[in-house]
Amino acid sequence: MFRITKEFHFSASHQLTHLPSDHQCARMHGHNYIVVVELAAKELNSDGFVRDYHELKPLKDYIDGTFDHRHLNDVLDCHSTAENMAKHFYDWCHARWPEVTAVKVSETPKTWAEYRPGFGP
Repeated sequence: MFRITKEFHFSASHQLTHLPSDHQCARMHGHNYIVVVELAAKELNSDGFVRDYHELKPLKDYIDGTFDHRHLNDVLDCHSTAENMAKHFYDWCHARWPEVTAVKVSETPKTWAEYRPGFGP
């Protein structure tokens, strides 16, 4: 199995209003997000790629146009947690590139959330 990843960055604010008011994430705050998309294939294409990295530019355009320097509560139809964002980006990517196997989202250098279908405890 061959695997590739590509990393994307954006900055945005959000507020988890469903949490108790004394929870730090209930206050409006921002993050410098990192999104990592993973693609995999059993065989390489005729160019020797899982997929040409250049073909992932629509994800950069989507992130830049929809998420970068936005308030995520205004963008997403769900709680703007890293977990929900990982699922959102996975669904968006997998609809375009069937080789997508997982998406990870980081809010801080020490925290990551991943969505990987079929992966369980």
